[in-house]
Amino acid sequence: MKLKNIILVAITVVFSNIATSQEGLPIYTDYLTDNYYLIHPSMAGVANCAKIRMTGRQQWFGQDDAPKLLTMSVNGRVGDSQSGIGGILYADKNGYHSQKGAYFTYAHHLMFSRSEVDLNMLSFGLSAGFVQYQLDETTFLNGAPIPDPIINGTVQNQTNFNVDLGFSYHYLDFYAHVTVKNLLENAGINRDTQITSNLRRFLISTGYVFSKFGSEWSYEPSLMFQYRDLTKESAIDVNAKVYKQMDFGKVWGGLSYRQSLDGAEFLTSSNAVSSQKLQQITPILGVNYNNFMFAYNYTYQMNDVVFTSGGFHQITLGYNFNCRREKYACNCPAVN
Repeated sequence: MKLKNIILVAITVVFSNIATSQEGLPIYTDYLTDNYYLIHPSMAGVANCAKIRMTGRQQWFGQDDAPKLLTMSVNGRVGDSQSGIGGILYADKNGYHSQKGAYFTYAHHLMFSRSEVDLNMLSFGLSAGFVQYQLDETTFLNGAPIPDPIINGTVQNQTNFNVDLGFSYHYLDFYAHVTVKNLLENAGINRDTQITSNLRRFLISTGYVFSKFGSEWSYEPSLMFQYRDLTKESAIDVNAKVYKQMDFGKVWGGLSYRQSLDGAEFLTSSNAVSSQKLQQITPILGVNYNNFMFAYNYTYQMNDVVFTSGGFHQITLGYNFNCRREKYACNCPAVN
């Protein structure tokens, strides 16, 4: 058997038993590009404008079958009610594996302040949808018979239903979000219920916007913590953004640092066992021009052992519509 076929068989066996990379919509730093709804369902309809956001992410330019992600989301208030709705479509591809998903969201927003001037709001959100997982084996055999029941040379499909549940709290310039993604356990992917039936993930985000009265500048530090229930893996994002108000809208930029709290072991060239933790740094640039939004971010891997030195490029395009007046006397870019 050729070495290429041996490698393909090994890859197939590994991914047939470990599918934790396919956990629904991947969580990168696109939520920082005015897109918190993408990861927190309780943010549907929270802003004074309805929003459309589209993102495109490409990893490792120049590498065949490198990971790439496309998302489109839309959310807004239902008239003048306290309810919001939204929807998300996405397509994620990573080598021979790919997934496509669609979610619909309902959110409800409760005001605790006596007037709309002071922001004091608790929001609840529920997203429900389907994810279709695919494993493309059409090039695995290359005409050579392999007596392995796992490989049949076709495109294997598995579709699962799941829900995300979360809440958000906004008080003046402070905010916090808690979300449970993939709340339900299902039949698993690739017939392995021990590994893939529980894709539950917990997300916690919090931040504050600082500004001086009358100043065109504002500053937003924030944190995001995520935890995978099955593998007990966790990671934290430390973020900082700065905004400048302009006549045409707003320009902004920021920096995000992500580190996993769990290490992975590997063998060095001298056969010694070493370990490293995921470390990524992402600069972000964005502009809001009237009702349009454009953002770009680049993620750089800071680890010593990486697949390639190339980073991850991501572009976000957005449009706001059905806008109402800014109600609240706060510096809260996600709401006002």
